[in-house]
Amino acid sequence: MPYDISDKIKIAVTTRALFDLGEEDRIYREQGLAEYEKYQIQHEDEMISKGPSFSIISALLNLNNIESTKDKVEVILFTRNNGYSVLRVFNSIDKYNLNITRGVFTSGADLEPYLRTLNIDLFLTANKDDAQMAIDAGIPSAIMMTNNLPEYKNDNCNQIRIAFDGDAVIFSEESELIYKKSRLEEFAKNEHEKANEPMNEGPFAKFLKLIASLQENLGFGQDTIRTALVTARNAPSHERVIRTLREWNVRIDEMFFLGGIDKVPILKAFGAMIFFDDQQIYADPASKVLPAGKVPYKSNSELNRINS
Repeated sequence: MPYDISDKIKIAVTTRALFDLGEEDRIYREQGLAEYEKYQIQHEDEMISKGPSFSIISALLNLNNIESTKDKVEVILFTRNNGYSVLRVFNSIDKYNLNITRGVFTSGADLEPYLRTLNIDLFLTANKDDAQMAIDAGIPSAIMMTNNLPEYKNDNCNQIRIAFDGDAVIFSEESELIYKKSRLEEFAKNEHEKANEPMNEGPFAKFLKLIASLQENLGFGQDTIRTALVTARNAPSHERVIRTLREWNVRIDEMFFLGGIDKVPILKAFGAMIFFDDQQIYADPASKVLPAGKVPYKSNSELNRINS
């Protein structure tokens, strides 16, 4: 009988999101595939440094060791490489004692069909095109920022702290697109008029709900997982956010309605292990102090509707 992963939270992570493969990526871009594979084979016994997704992946895998969340998380390695050059990656996975035993190697082919086939719940990648294809297919996905790896210091896997932006991440991009088109006055008017109307789900709503289900399994008062909403919204636009979460029956542990204040100090104080935001102006500075992923828009359908 095939091994069933349908009831697990299924996370796909690419090699460049899990490990620091900056030098290897440079060799591939400047010298080509053959030199890249040669380098990987020559260094097969050398551990690869941790990348931006390492801490969150390790922490989520540790949930499998807790009785109430036992075997709830499945992590699958995804890469456009072929099996010929990934032995070093699996050697590093083994040396770090990460329980990742499954992999998808496509030799340059698109990853998205296999993400859909395996019904992946979260996809972490360093490739913006792969992230966009996944988002367009309805798979929560983020482009992990890899330019500030030496600054990462949070390796505490005993408590999982995940921070989310609101619009175009947890919630749909409808309100954010109104703000971008008409600025603050129309945005505020829209949110006031629709305060009692729940927002549509954004690309990460599904993942947030799965995290909430893990928190429920861990029990009331648990401190193994904490979530935070860190948004540029402020009063009075906070009301619709709170009512939407109530409608979804999702409780976020900490909420920060910052009204344009710098998010980085709050993220540091919260101790986020990872932060998801749809805007580069927030994701990039955050990545200098903690792992951050940029969430590409789900589609342009809302923008087209508003402009029509």
